[in-house]
Amino acid sequence: MILDPQRSFGEVMFGRAQLGDRRRTQRLVALTDQLCKHPGGSLPEKFKSPKDLKALYRLCDRPEVTHEALLTSIRQAVLDDVATRDEDTILILHDASELDYSTHKSLAGKIGQVGRGFKHGYICHNSLAVTAAGREVLGLVGQILHRRVRAPKNEALPERRARQSRESRLWLLGTQGLPADKRLVDVADQGADTFEFLEHEVRSGRRFVIRAHHARKANVGHAVAAKSTVQHCARSQPASGGRTLKVTAQPRKGRRRARPARWSHLLISATPLLVHPPHAKHGDHGRAPLPMWVVRVWEPHPPKNADAIEWLLLTNEPVADLADAERVIGWYQTRWVIEELHKAMKTGCQVEQMQFTDPERLEPAIVLLTTVATTLLNLRAASQLPDAHTRAANTLIDSAYVEVLSAWRYGAVKSLTVHEFFFALARLGGHQNRRHDKRPGWLILWRGWTTLQAMLAGTEINRGRKCG
Repeated sequence: MILDPQRSFGEVMFGRAQLGDRRRTQRLVALTDQLCKHPGGSLPEKFKSPKDLKALYRLCDRPEVTHEALLTSIRQAVLDDVATRDEDTILILHDASELDYSTHKSLAGKIGQVGRGFKHGYICHNSLAVTAAGREVLGLVGQILHRRVRAPKNEALPERRARQSRESRLWLLGTQGLPADKRLVDVADQGADTFEFLEHEVRSGRRFVIRAHHARKANVGHAVAAKSTVQHCARSQPASGGRTLKVTAQPRKGRRRARPARWSHLLISATPLLVHPPHAKHGDHGRAPLPMWVVRVWEPHPPKNADAIEWLLLTNEPVADLADAERVIGWYQTRWVIEELHKAMKTGCQVEQMQFTDPERLEPAIVLLTTVATTLLNLRAASQLPDAHTRAANTLIDSAYVEVLSAWRYGAVKSLTVHEFFFALARLGGHQNRRHDKRPGWLILWRGWTTLQAMLAGTEINRGRKCG
């Protein structure tokens, strides 16, 4: 989150939004700040005053208030913040999630298909800027609300490649507006493993880490040699080291078995690669092979009846030793932050519950609530930084929240550090704060945040009564 003591979050993100009238921009700033104070629940619950709720509806009804206009303002604010930072690595996390609006009958036929084609909504492809050191969420730099269409029957490969609506294009579109800056690292999961996107990334002027999925033709080294596959090249390399990692639980999905949480010893290897283009072109790309590196992380001895863990990470970051490989692995592991953003959008901000009847009104509200959803993610990241025990919480959170939470947790109004505020908020959300408990997740924090909003509102009402 961009912090500026002279300006509110809404002013930083939308103060320069071009909406055709300065008063509309000012209204957007004010509404954003209100949403940050009350992010949970439906829109009527977010805006207690009917006047403010009506102001949001009227704002989104203006033809000048588009998804692109709001996103442009957010992207510029985030990139301006990136330009002023000393960090040598900023991660750009890319991922998509379905937004389901099937219960909104008025939107049927106006937006795309989701699920297995029987529901309607958007494929929401987000690009999120996060610092590599500390995993601080800086904000959105891209959001595509894709309307999926039914592919024509018996579609030939050249026709599919030329179709503008094919979803493999989203990875390229998600990087539009990003500068050719080596400090930026595009991070994506297996869905981004298309030769079209790999070529785009090699030429982008940025770095990248993409988890391999396809058995592409490749050879070890950066000179043309006998072809094998990415998987064979990676698996033929000896381990250069290892690490013990806590593996998170995963539910069963398709052919993938359910995975309980466990500690696992993983081995690591890396090698330079030359990745060759496929014989059949599924995207718009050339025929030249691409030089890169592959980092392999694998579990040599998985538990009985458990699928072995294996990551093959393609990158243009030179990997000369184990430290380089672990740095690339750390970048990929940060990808979970964007998955938490999607949870915050849906469960926290309830972005799928908005009752707009027209896509042109709904879409700017989606990017607005997505921006609000990034605010709470930052508190968790800040609590893990080395200065969390000394940094004052009011450098991140409004002092009124600190006062109310400290009075509830400690029985008196006092200043709190980021660490103290984080765990007090988690306690309010149901976390027990015991030493052996795992760190609270975003959902517990969101529950605490929602309760804190209500407590603050009650405090403000009581103060008003006393003043009266």
